[in-house]
Amino acid sequence: MVLSDKDIKLALKVGKIKITPQPNLKEQLGSCSIDLHLGGIFRVLEHSKSAFIDAASINSVQEITREIKLKNGEKFIMQPGDFVLAIVDEIVKIPHDLMGRLEGKSSLGRLGIVVHSTASVFDPGWDGKPVLELGNMGRMAVALTVGQRICAMTFEQLSSPAEVPYTKKKTAKYKYQKNPV
Repeated sequence: MVLSDKDIKLALKVGKIKITPQPNLKEQLGSCSIDLHLGGIFRVLEHSKSAFIDAASINSVQEITREIKLKNGEKFIMQPGDFVLAIVDEIVKIPHDLMGRLEGKSSLGRLGIVVHSTASVFDPGWDGKPVLELGNMGRMAVALTVGQRICAMTFEQLSSPAEVPYTKKKTAKYKYQKNPV
């Protein structure tokens, strides 16, 4: 069952769902989701450094990317065909009996911007800044502004609390993340 706006407000009020900084519900709350803002840290591929990415090597990705930091209000230009990792501004903490799902904003999708390629599910117990897998599928460059609403998160009730929430998993490589990795 997907939480409604009423349920999201209540979960935020009692601290079941935690979002830092505290969201402006008048601007960010939808009927069944809450908008998150684009943060100022991006990880871009430096495709001229290597002929390929070795998906089996975690270090390979770090070696052929670089981090770009922008301030609130500054623009990040997504060229056609670009793929970058970005971070949202908010830290999201999900309890053990809910899961989160990240969705792109339709206003950006209509410009060709894909907000996530595959990683739309946030496990019960998630705690950190969600990372966006941004792609420009269009034919024109698109300027994204740090601080703009970039995506929406919905929350779904589990049938029972997870026995092993995300932050308790030994293999959880993205727990408490603050940067796009």
